[in-house]
Amino acid sequence: MTSCVKVSQETTTSAPPLFVTSTLPPTKPGLSLPTDLPPTASQTPNSTSSASCKDGAVLVEDVTYPDNTIAARGEKFTKTWRFQNTGKCKWTGYTIAFVSGDRMGSPDSAPVPEAEPNATVDVSVELVAPSTDGAYRGNYELRDAEGDVVPIGMESTFWVKIIVGAGATPEPAGTPSVRVTDDNCIYNENPAYVQTLIDLINQARADVGRSPLTVNAQLTAAAQAHSLDMGCNDFLGHSGTDGSWIGNRLIQAGYTSNYYLEIIAIGLPQDAMNQWKNDPPHWDAVINSRLTEIGVGYVFVRTSSFGGYWTVDMGKP
Repeated sequence: MTSCVKVSQETTTSAPPLFVTSTLPPTKPGLSLPTDLPPTASQTPNSTSSASCKDGAVLVEDVTYPDNTIAARGEKFTKTWRFQNTGKCKWTGYTIAFVSGDRMGSPDSAPVPEAEPNATVDVSVELVAPSTDGAYRGNYELRDAEGDVVPIGMESTFWVKIIVGAGATPEPAGTPSVRVTDDNCIYNENPAYVQTLIDLINQARADVGRSPLTVNAQLTAAAQAHSLDMGCNDFLGHSGTDGSWIGNRLIQAGYTSNYYLEIIAIGLPQDAMNQWKNDPPHWDAVINSRLTEIGVGYVFVRTSSFGGYWTVDMGKP
């Protein structure tokens, strides 16, 4: 992971600011996120696995038909997802299975190509758009050779979502939305993911007796703007494409405290937590006792190197 922790002290000091940097995989084909989650009851090794085998997966990108793609009534289309095997088991005899939602002609299951740990594979299903205008979603699970569910980061399901015609019914608040910048960068926001990460951070703080952080709109605006910059310009770092640093962005957003901190990550909410937990300085930032407020930004850009980009800005007024 490439990520830095920037802390600004409340008092003036001649000591340099603290920067902590580690290295991310350099390219998307080599994307490898630390997703060593505790095993669940549904995670059991398949017949070809050793006793230490542990399953895990990350949805790297929607190769075709990203969320809320417009489809014609009755259109036949192929939905393809790209996964990375982030576990220790070789994928042999694995499948994806339709489990709920709008079937859209989906088969009950489809095979997953064999994949060694850290390898990526594309998985496809042939579907047909409904003949009535609306928003449609079909949910799937990744399953091992024994039929047990393999988690996708912290999620148990993944999905296909399309909109048919112009009279689609909006999805409930909190579901991913597609937006386009003035520079024609197509990206997704996901309020549910943002809330999940806030909950995970506050739970981690509670586990060590620290007070929860409250959401601050100015911190949120600054964090979201930087995640959008990273995703649309395909980079990971604290310096924005306009040369800004966290302090500049917070001032621009109206947050004037001189004690603040920023951490960044990629992937799903639990992926971000795992990346920070695997690096002590980042974990110290998550559980910092002086912080009281938080703002979280998340952007998913399908064509970028890392997909989902997280910015977490925290401070003390």
